[in-house]
Amino acid sequence: MGLRRDARRAVKLAKEIIWSRRAQRSLGTKLKEQPPLEPHRFRVGVYFADGQVNLYQLRQWYAPLAELAERHPVLLLSRASGAALKLLDESPLPVAYVRRVADLERVVHEQDLHVIFYVNQNAKNFQMMRYGRRWHVFINHGESDKMYMTTNQFKAYDYALIAGDAARARLDKVLWDYDFDKRAIPIGRPQADHYLDGTELPYTPDGREVVLYAPTWEGDRDAAAYGSVATHGVNLVKGLIATGRHRVIYRPHPRSGVVDPAYGAANQQIIQALATANAADPSAKHFYDHGPKLGWQLAAADVAIVDISAMVYDRLAAGKPLLITRPANPAAQIDTSGYLQACEWLFATDPAALVTRVDEVAHDAAALERLGFWVERYFGDTTPGVTTERFHAAVDHLMAEWERFAAIHAADGEIDEHDEEADDDEVEPLG
Repeated sequence: MGLRRDARRAVKLAKEIIWSRRAQRSLGTKLKEQPPLEPHRFRVGVYFADGQVNLYQLRQWYAPLAELAERHPVLLLSRASGAALKLLDESPLPVAYVRRVADLERVVHEQDLHVIFYVNQNAKNFQMMRYGRRWHVFINHGESDKMYMTTNQFKAYDYALIAGDAARARLDKVLWDYDFDKRAIPIGRPQADHYLDGTELPYTPDGREVVLYAPTWEGDRDAAAYGSVATHGVNLVKGLIATGRHRVIYRPHPRSGVVDPAYGAANQQIIQALATANAADPSAKHFYDHGPKLGWQLAAADVAIVDISAMVYDRLAAGKPLLITRPANPAAQIDTSGYLQACEWLFATDPAALVTRVDEVAHDAAALERLGFWVERYFGDTTPGVTTERFHAAVDHLMAEWERFAAIHAADGEIDEHDEEADDDEVEPLG
């Protein structure tokens, strides 16, 4: 068994190395087609050391950063060839490929980066954080009540842009001797201002109530068995289809069924049910959503049904009716210290009861009032445009602070942080 396992790992590693080399060649060709970066143009850098598997962490910031770039030019700094290749294809922002420390130093030397954003806690962040005379700012890649949101690594950054009061209270329980008033700047969720962003809907709005069902996958252990496709999903979707007054947007997690074949079968059953319903009544326009873009679904749906996942907080930022599926597995761990202590639960039951519960939450004034409290608690004022204004104001503040400290230290002289002898043997993450 041990030899077989080692052989599989060796084959997997060999494939990854071959893939990485191919990506390097493709990237080299694409980089030759790119115009050189204008020297001393960019003021904001977004540092991303991961491979393309974690690009979702950066993608959700595309729209807010593109708008920010209109007042403070933004440059993406990618350390991995796979991620850089994808970014050059899809990013609305300029990209610098900085695989080696020498490459990173060259860009730092040629640009005037005052603020560096980080969307995750990759260990290679510290290779960027060595550079002083600029602010290093953790902006994260979402809002939730997971352990990840209370890591002591927050202290490594000069500042952190947080969502709101819930984030501050969560951090306050863990971080000792941390100046929240100065270093934790609440901005809400600027992504929510871009949920629609002119996206063309896959249906024409009519009298049907639009229900987003966005379950997570089944999980790889009982404690994380939050997926609802096999326990709630089939009955839920069939029940909604049967009413003739609902339109379903079904957006399952891409890993649905990778562990449990029954879960995968239920996923396919839902997809087929939607297709059959559309064939019988083309005006229904039920939609199986497996596209890369997430945002319009959260804003367009009249009511959303999600599992315990980051989708809870993505939808919460929209401030519209929300149901959370209650895990059927009693071993699933549920943190009720935050929003989940007062959320609207959807228990696994028969189709009629599920639909009744959806209708109750969609039109229950008391439920909407409770929701409003938690929206304010997590994100502050979610009036369209307000959170973007707070994001811009936070960056403006950091720029002003940079200017203030630059004036204070003007007599210190220049410090050349560009090392011509920097190590050229940096190993990038595969993918």
